[in-house]
This record gives sequence, C-alpha cells and structure tokens, in this order.
Amino acid sequence: MKLKGTLALSILPVLFSFQAQAFTVGVVMPTQIEPRWYREGFGVEQQLKNNGFNVELFFSGDIDVSLQQRQIKRLSDDSNIDALVIGSIDGNALKEALSVAKSKKLPVISYDRLITGTDAVTYYATFDNGKVGQIQGQFLIDKLHPTVDDPKNIEIFYGSLDDNNAKFFYGEAMKILQPYIDKGALVVKSGQIKPEDTNIPSWRTDLASKRMDALIEQVGYAPDSGEKLDGILSPADCISSGIIFTLKKKGYTVDNIPVITGQDSTPDALKNVQEGYQAMTILKDSKQLQNAVLEMVKAISQGKEATINDTSTYNNGVMDMKTFLCKPELIDRSNLSKLL
Repeated sequence: MKLKGTLALSILPVLFSFQAQAFTVGVVMPTQIEPRWYREGFGVEQQLKNNGFNVELFFSGDIDVSLQQRQIKRLSDDSNIDALVIGSIDGNALKEALSVAKSKKLPVISYDRLITGTDAVTYYATFDNGKVGQIQGQFLIDKLHPTVDDPKNIEIFYGSLDDNNAKFFYGEAMKILQPYIDKGALVVKSGQIKPEDTNIPSWRTDLASKRMDALIEQVGYAPDSGEKLDGILSPADCISSGIIFTLKKKGYTVDNIPVITGQDSTPDALKNVQEGYQAMTILKDSKQLQNAVLEMVKAISQGKEATINDTSTYNNGVMDMKTFLCKPELIDRSNLSKLL
C-alpha cells in the first residue's frame, strides 16, 4: 500500500526518529568508585539518550584493566553497537581489546584519556591538558615569588604513569618550574623530580597520602619548625586530597599549609579551596566534554566527519589524533562562588 500526500510526510519524522534511536553507543568508563568518573559516565549516557541514541554503559569496577578489556571486546562483538566511547584506565593496554572494533570498522572515541598504540581510534575528546599544567605551574610561581635570594621549597607529584594525560600536565608545568629549579630559586629538598620517583599509581588518594608522609619523614618538613614546605605541584584533586590529609594530620593549618595545586574541581577540592587548605583547582567542565562527544557521535551516525580543533597536539604512537580540545579554567577563592 502506498502512502500519499500529508500522511506520508507526517510519518517521515517518526522514521527519522527511529533511525536515530536505533544507533547504539557503547560507553566504557574506568571506574564507578571515583565520583568524577561515576558522574561523567552517567552524564555521557544521559546526553546521548536525550538526543535519541541508545546507550550501553559499563564501568570497569575498581580500576580493573582486565575487566575493561573484556567489556570492550564484548561491546565490539555486539552487532547492535554502532560506536564506542572509552575512558581508558591504561591507554597502553587496549590495542588487543580494540582489534575486533578495528576489524569491524567500528568508530571509537577516546574520552579524556588517550588510547595509545593503535589506529583503531577515530576521534579524541579531551581538555587542553598542556594548558592545565601551564596554569598549575604559573600559579605556583605567582604565589611563591621565588628568587635566588629568597628560594622556596617545593615538592612535585606526578599522576599515574599509565595515563597519557599525566605526561602533559607534568611536562608543561615543568617547562615553567624547571628554570627556577635550575637557578636555585625553587628547591626540591627530596630530590624527587622525575615521573618515576613522583608518580601516584592509579591516581590513588591513599598512595598520595603515604608519599606525603614519607616526604615529611625524609626531609623533616614541619609546620612550625624544621624545614618549611612552601608549595606542592599536585596534578589532580584526588592527589591533593591525600596530601592535605597527611599535612593536617602532621599539624598544618590554613595559616601555614603549603600552596597546593589541583584540578577537576571535585566537591572535596572546592571545600578545601573554600577553607584555605588547597590554593586552587581547575574546572574541566564535563558538559563541554560530553557535548564534544555528542557532536562526534552525531557526525558518525550521519556518515560525516566530526568537527575538531586540533590535529597536532596528540600522537598516540601510531597516528596524529583528530581531537577536540575543551578549555580548562582556573578556580581559586576569587571565583569559587560560581561553583558553590
């Protein structure tokens, strides 16, 4: 039976709606234990569903790489899945897991953390992670005013070695800090500067706390006597929280705590900034990232190229990544109210 005139036209929106809804996205996030990833997993899911896409959402337990690999393989084998969005635990560990997706030419979006060592990745959505490091490094300089005549003591924390973003945070921050270290205006009393000496596996708060405790014991930092600690380069709020926990336990107060950086604007960090225990954090507005992913999925579902704004910053060891970079924003007590 043929449909005529107005009746046929009236059914067209329904057909297009059905086609959009039939496009299914598999989303895999690194953990549901950390509040950030829990929120962002469901945020991506809701954003996609609100725009007519089906979503299969998985969290990879308590940062379980083998579980994430199995989840990716399962989704890749599912004939109903049309695209993947992956927030990786270890970006170096997914080449084999993505082999099925590659063989099926299944589009893959790397979410915030770069997936490396494979050409199976179609797009990368992230923040300007180099800019994050620049903001953190410059913040320390601006607050400490280090000079050769008035040197300041700092300690350095690196993120997780298996997270490519940590390299960018550290690298750009150190471009600012290293000249001051070289001329003696900044002093790292522990001597621990390199990533292999300063990293915090899986960005774990408890391990950051333990390392801070070890630094205090090694160097003799103390709030009122002994070595003064003026600043700490902390790449993320989850690490800052562990540092602050140890410092408070050792007697530090808002009056003598070092200048501590961070990023992610977690609830704990915002509270610490408000109370004066953490000097700054960085807002990485997840809505920006989720919108970037949405636009990529829309383009993929329509057989089009997604809008990107960078093709040279990130290389995953196999190819230069087609990337959309979102903008980070410094948050301190001067503009904290916008997030409270």
